[in-house]
Amino acid sequence: MIEHLNPGTLHRNPAFSQGTIVPAGRLLFVGEQNGVDGSGELVGPGLGEQTVQALRNVLAVLEEAGASPEDVAKLTIYLDAAVDPNAAYAASMEVWGPRATAVTVLKVAGLGRPGALVGVEAVAALG
Repeated sequence: MIEHLNPGTLHRNPAFSQGTIVPAGRLLFVGEQNGVDGSGELVGPGLGEQTVQALRNVLAVLEEAGASPEDVAKLTIYLDAAVDPNAAYAASMEVWGPRATAVTVLKVAGLGRPGALVGVEAVAALG
């Protein structure tokens, strides 16, 4: 459903697409998901655990809408300015895998949830 664009004149990376085209239809906007479990508690002390949980939360919202990761046109990832983004990238492979969606990663001074190190938003096309 999602068309991935990777112009030959731009750097190619298997972890993301340079652009995506979403066919006309319904869109799902997944609000920022932190590393919070079903009871509302922030998981683990580290970025890896929080990244895995945040992505699991995104997957839960997608599933509720009848969508899958393949329907995601764009992810936006917010990282606390003090963390190493490579730790988040490594942890994301456990849950998200090598899906090459368009992605924006931002380092921010802080997130709305005290103690949160990562936040993930998604935009998905619904069939």
